[in-house]
Order: sequence, then C-alpha cells, then structure tokens
Amino acid sequence: MASTSLAPLTTAFTIIILTFLNSSITVSASAGICYKSIISFGDSLADTGNLFHLDSPSSSSDAPHFFLPPYGETYFHHPTGRCSDGRLVVDFIAESLGLPLLPPYLARKDTSGSLDFLEGVNFAVVGATALDGSFFRERGIDNPATNASLATELGWFKDMLQSFCKKSDCKDFLQSSLVLMGEIGGNDYNYPLLQGRNIEEVQSFVPLVVQTISSAIQELIELGAVTLVVPGNFPIGCSASYLTYYQSSKKQDYDTDTGCIKWLNNFAKYHNQVLQSEINRIRELNPHATIIYADYYNAAMRLYRFPNKYGFKGEVLKACCGAGGPYNYNSTVPCGYQPAASCDDPSLYVSWDGLHLTEAAYRWIARGLLEGPFSTPPINTVCSPASTNFLGPRLEY
Repeated sequence: MASTSLAPLTTAFTIIILTFLNSSITVSASAGICYKSIISFGDSLADTGNLFHLDSPSSSSDAPHFFLPPYGETYFHHPTGRCSDGRLVVDFIAESLGLPLLPPYLARKDTSGSLDFLEGVNFAVVGATALDGSFFRERGIDNPATNASLATELGWFKDMLQSFCKKSDCKDFLQSSLVLMGEIGGNDYNYPLLQGRNIEEVQSFVPLVVQTISSAIQELIELGAVTLVVPGNFPIGCSASYLTYYQSSKKQDYDTDTGCIKWLNNFAKYHNQVLQSEINRIRELNPHATIIYADYYNAAMRLYRFPNKYGFKGEVLKACCGAGGPYNYNSTVPCGYQPAASCDDPSLYVSWDGLHLTEAAYRWIARGLLEGPFSTPPINTVCSPASTNFLGPRLEY
C-alpha cells in the first residue's frame, strides 16, 4: 500500500453552535421547538430514502444491498433507504428538536406530491458527491451509486421552493429552519481512494470540494438561510472498508491506540482544516448568518479511543454486518447480500457495514452535537429540546 504523511493538525476543533440570530425564529421552551423545520443535504450519512425513490428496483434481486434486510432492523424493523441498522444523526437531531423524522424529498413522486415539507425535508442521496459526476468520469473514476451531486440536491431544493412558497414566505421558511449541509464531500474521496488512486491525486481534489461546499452555503444564505451546520469528514482510517483495502504489514501505518490507519486519518483532518478555514471566510462575509462547523471527526474518534466507555464491546473496528475477513468487510459481498450476515447485537458495534455506522454510534455522535462536549454552547443551553431521553444516559467525557 502506498502511504504518505500529512502534516499533523494540532488545532482543537470546536463543533456545533446552535443559536438564533433572526427574530423571526420562534423558540418555545415548553414545546421544545427551537426551529420550525430542518433542511438536510448530503450523502449516505444523511439520506432517509431519496435513493430508494430515485432508483426504485423492480425486484429485490435488482436492489442495492442497502435496500435489503438487515438494514433498518434496529428501529424501523425494515429497510428505509438509510444506510444503517436504524436512525441517523439527522434523525436524532430532529427528535431532539421536537420535529418529525425528515421525509425524503423524492418520496413526493410516489405519494402524488402530498408530502408535507413544512417541518422538514431531506435532499441527501446515498452516493452523492460535492463535485459533479462529470469531474469523476473525466478522470476514469466510477460512481457506482448515483449521478447525484450537491448541485443536483440544490436544484431539487430550488424547485421545491418555487412550488412551496412565495418569495417573502420562502425567506421566512428558511430563516426559521436549521440547514444541515451534509456531511458532503466524503464520497469525492471514497471513490478514488477505494479504486486505487494515490493520496497525492486525491488530496488535490480537496480545495475543489471545499469550494463547492462553500458556494452552496453562500447560495443558501442568499436565499434566506441564517443558521447552517456544516460537518467535517469522519476518521476514514478507522473504517472497516479502508482498513481492509489498505491493509498493511507496516506497523507504523497504524495508530497504536486505536488500530486506525494514520495517513488516512491525517487526510480527513486535512480536509476538515481546509473546510474550517473556508467557513471562517464565509462568516466574515455574512455576519448576519450563523455558520457552524460540526466536528464529526472527533465526535466519532472518541468511540474508537474509548469504546468500553460508550458501550461498544469486542473488536471495535470490525463491522457488525459483513461476510468475514479481518474486519468483517468484503466489498464483493456487502451487507444485505448473501452470505453476509448481521451480528447479534448491533448496539455493541461502532461500524454497521464497514462504510457506515450503527444507530448506537450515531446516537453518541448526535449527543456530542446536541449536548457537547464538542458544541459551544450545547444545544440544550440555547433552546430547550423536546427530549433527550432517547439519547441514553449522559456520560462525563
């Protein structure tokens, strides 16, 4: 495996500041409603069913593996199009704010357009990239899931606004909404890295990916958004898929505390550093807006460093659902296809299928965003959440 060393990043990352700048936002402590709606963009970390409605299979034999059991088994008891055994971070945020789980925007075409998006709507799509698909096709990089990009999702959003509200009403709607910008951009790196491209080439994509995210943020602000949450990348060097693909006999490639691949995590931190710098620039240009950096990297990293503290047992880097191998991950037999099988108790695992996390892991990450210690101030100090009981007992971190 070819590896490289990126300069270690020593900046401590602060994540989410969920606050209110616009007087049109009604905060009801008694009802626990901080925002009237959530608008979500992103990829498989946030998709609540858009790809399912974008590419509905004619039979189970044609279905992508994440449309099949055991996906969804923990909470929904059936597949929903979410790439997990249950709920995602966006689901936990919605529940904490007293809002319903976000319907996928594309579900409207299967419900005669009768879906109500007043309290939230999700545009995230499994496999989506920040950059347009043409960027990858020109470089011979395959996107096996979808041609959707961040521009595609923004296009759907603007189409919805045209039929959903008048211009002045749209501004009110956006000002009273929490906008979740992903995570988006991870697949821009996943596809080339998991197809054998070298890290130097993929590192050159980072400024383009971040600029694309930046342009989307600016466009949403111009449309009326005032509070946006922009997550960084996860520690990909702890992912069973990467650990399998880049398995190495060199001990120096691995973090001695976690077993994660150091150079891949350094790459994720590099993306996050560039993204934060760009967020700071946008903040200066838009002082009326609150743009929040969500530190997904460190929110997840604690689960790998201290798994027992958070209820994760056994080999924390192994996937719950898979078909064997050192990390229970095999890209040719993914979770959902035979003979891959789920573990007995997904709540004891961080990794669900080698690429995505379990509901239990997403619950802890959501808690880190909603209550801290990463958020400053925690969400429950600036608006009274409807309930955080579903997040489980609070721990000292």
